[in-house]
Amino acid sequence: MNEIDPKRLPQHIAIIMDGNGRWAERHAMGRVLGHRKGAHAVRSTVKACRRIGVRCLTLYAFSMENWLRPRTEVRALLSLLEDYLETETGEMMAQDIRLTAIGNLSSLGEPISRKLAESIARTAENNGMVLNLALSYGGRDEIVAAAGRIASDVVAGTIVPDQVTKELFGRYLYTTGLPDPDLLIRTGGECRISNFLLWQMAYTEFYFTEVLWPDFRERHLLRAIVDYQQRERRFGLTSEQLKA
Repeated sequence: MNEIDPKRLPQHIAIIMDGNGRWAERHAMGRVLGHRKGAHAVRSTVKACRRIGVRCLTLYAFSMENWLRPRTEVRALLSLLEDYLETETGEMMAQDIRLTAIGNLSSLGEPISRKLAESIARTAENNGMVLNLALSYGGRDEIVAAAGRIASDVVAGTIVPDQVTKELFGRYLYTTGLPDPDLLIRTGGECRISNFLLWQMAYTEFYFTEVLWPDFRERHLLRAIVDYQQRERRFGLTSEQLKA
């Protein structure tokens, strides 16, 4: 594998961590154990991104649709999130990582919402990397919520309709203040984005891998980055315009 170019790193990587359940089935384990193995992959990926120099990592940790899964699996996923916040906040402090979260966070309930808020506050001054967790998140829900807040501000007279631009709309999204993802990685072999960052990924490069999330290692991350660096990102322009 070619070496990555540190000058051309994707500044924001988003990951759809797919395949925990299938990994568990292949290893004759329950789905909950598959999610626990997936949590190990989260830890190693966060550390690898920090070491390499990625500025922002967004993980699709719990979607709005995940609430429809069996109750025992939902409880297990939320318990894993709680465990992660308890065990990894200290590591985030040591690694200068700032934690943020996007989604319908109020639906997570206590004590997770409280622990999440505590971890976010504790790491707020860190600036080595941003770890952004998408929790109880749906891309369409985010866009609808943003449109609703804009409509409320129009009614209140804070803004007028002619002021609504793409840039203004972006400031009403959960991800305001974060750059759009340069690279999306989806594990598990599926080739779709599953209602994830629909607005933000207008010009994101997609990388799909058959590797199931619990098996995802630093070498797989590096392979995705090398593939990204071999692409020409034109943003609607021609190659000749980019060279001019």
